[in-house]
Amino acid sequence: MTWRAAALLGLGALTLPLWPSPWPAVALLTAAVLALSALDWALAAPLHAVSVHRDGDRTVRLGAAATVTLHVRNGSTRRLRGVLRDAWVPSAGAAPPYAHELHVAPGATERVVTALTPTRRGDRPAVRLSLRSAGPLGLAFRQRAGRPAAPAWTLRVLPRFESRRLLPEKTARLRVLDGALVTRGRGQGTEFDTLREYVVGDDVRSIDWRASARRRDVLVRTWRPERDRRVLCVLDTGRTSAVRIGDEPRLDAAMDAALLLAALASRAGDRVDLLAVDTAVRAAVSGAGRQVLLTRLVNALAPLQPTLVETDFELVVGEVLRRERKRALVVLFTALEPGALGEGLLPVLPRLAARHRVVVAAVHDPVLTRLTATAPARAEDAYAAAAAWRALAERDRVRAALTRHGVEVVDAPADRFASDVTDAYLRLKTLGRL
Repeated sequence: MTWRAAALLGLGALTLPLWPSPWPAVALLTAAVLALSALDWALAAPLHAVSVHRDGDRTVRLGAAATVTLHVRNGSTRRLRGVLRDAWVPSAGAAPPYAHELHVAPGATERVVTALTPTRRGDRPAVRLSLRSAGPLGLAFRQRAGRPAAPAWTLRVLPRFESRRLLPEKTARLRVLDGALVTRGRGQGTEFDTLREYVVGDDVRSIDWRASARRRDVLVRTWRPERDRRVLCVLDTGRTSAVRIGDEPRLDAAMDAALLLAALASRAGDRVDLLAVDTAVRAAVSGAGRQVLLTRLVNALAPLQPTLVETDFELVVGEVLRRERKRALVVLFTALEPGALGEGLLPVLPRLAARHRVVVAAVHDPVLTRLTATAPARAEDAYAAAAAWRALAERDRVRAALTRHGVEVVDAPADRFASDVTDAYLRLKTLGRL
């Protein structure tokens, strides 16, 4: 029974004082309203004849908008008058109106569009579909759980990848690097390209004396940047990745930098793999070609969330050594936290550094910089500033310990983090140390 039927009963109750015998009038009024409601219910479109299917966006980047459309088909011989509610999880960001009025003629189809602006990464499902079919008088309605069947739909929310705006600049630097190494000479560990005649300004160390003797001319070797190298991005998804840097967890900044590094390295002709680990392997991407690399990476990273456990660096090192048999550049995205790295990573780091080139990349916490930048005005501020200075000193000790093992450390604020990580990759490529 709807509010209209309740309103009829209320109006009838107001007229009861006008009747000489109110109780028979109450019974008569109630019976009339119930009879009209039953007739109205019988004239409502049956739910078993209504079918629903969806189409629309399956993926969207975090912060962008998506639309999902419901197609409601009335297969009965009666007009469908009703209300449809399409419920999603709150983080899917469904925009109002949440309930949609339907007026569908027999055999016709009506579209209901839901606008979504997700607020979290991962899979955001549609959880429930409710349809209420009302009669022509609006006194009664049909509603049944599971009718019509709710079509399953999940919207995958991908990482933002805001650093992709830097990719043209980094690619241009890569082209300059390629041309500079080919025309001007060699860098340590670069690959031999061709022989050419010596010109003024060439490095005399690049002269090939045997070839010069055969040709009776001075020839120099030209070199090109190393290609087909291996780059492994390792994301620490343990408790330190849950620390919020600004409005997002540290893990999201690491994802952004890893995606930019992967895009640049693939354009440089290197092979890029990815591993996300804490106490277990949470995601792994390997052997992806350049055309599908970013697609596979963003789909693997989308459902990742920080876990409140201590990262098992013994497992991390074991997985890296097992998966990468040849020498590779291993970029470990973690935090420069003395407890986690000093007790977990440093004891097993020599095994990793002996076989691979290692870069530890960490997002700098702006809170520490802010606390140490201003003079404290209260006693509480002085204690907080002292704690910040101590934390920075411990980070410096961890950085020095990593450097002693031949590890390069990138410690940068979130707004420069992705750029600094790719700059470190370009610098190693320039020096031929991959």
